[in-house]
Amino acid sequence: MKLAFLLMVLAVYPVTSNAESNALPKALKKEFKAKKKELKKGKWEIYGSDRTADVVLMNHYKKLNELGEDAVVIMGTATSPVKRILRIQAQTDAGQRYAQQAGSEIQGRAIQDDQQFEEDPSQSFSHFCSVYETKIQQEIKGELKESYSIIRTIKGTVNGKKGDVYEMQTYYIVDPKGASQARIRALEAAANESEAARKIAERISSFVKDDSDDEQ
Repeated sequence: MKLAFLLMVLAVYPVTSNAESNALPKALKKEFKAKKKELKKGKWEIYGSDRTADVVLMNHYKKLNELGEDAVVIMGTATSPVKRILRIQAQTDAGQRYAQQAGSEIQGRAIQDDQQFEEDPSQSFSHFCSVYETKIQQEIKGELKESYSIIRTIKGTVNGKKGDVYEMQTYYIVDPKGASQARIRALEAAANESEAARKIAERISSFVKDDSDDEQ
């Protein structure tokens, strides 16, 4: 009887997996298959979960499908001989990546709209963007929701000598509304730095709010 039940489970699970895969849009299904190959080729393993790579990846892409095209995915990376600190490093890296991208977008939009930003002799605009990025990194941290982490062992340096170290990639999903609100809070915080910062914030606030409206 136990054997019959086991055989039934083994028979049903592949069918369930295929059914879930077929339920994904074509683009996400393609990403799902490509990521599976990438993990296998790179000798990556799922970290922090007893689920198989197929199940973990499927849950990830199902979340993206539910959030729609505006879903924000941020990857953070970390390398260390100490496994327990990898997740903290990956989260910090993800925040930095998002902040740098958001800062670059603001600079590009502002300069495209008004060349005076680029020619600012006081460098106040560049300083403002730097402060804005710092504030975004602080604000987005609370919005980062870990979807999954992968880990592998690579060659590196341990205590000045060659040895094995751990490499981790963590993928975070941020709700579009949460991401836009984080940018708005960062803009408001950066504006409080000085009178010059307040004036710059007023001039570029439309860019941040326009992006926020697009994501909601």
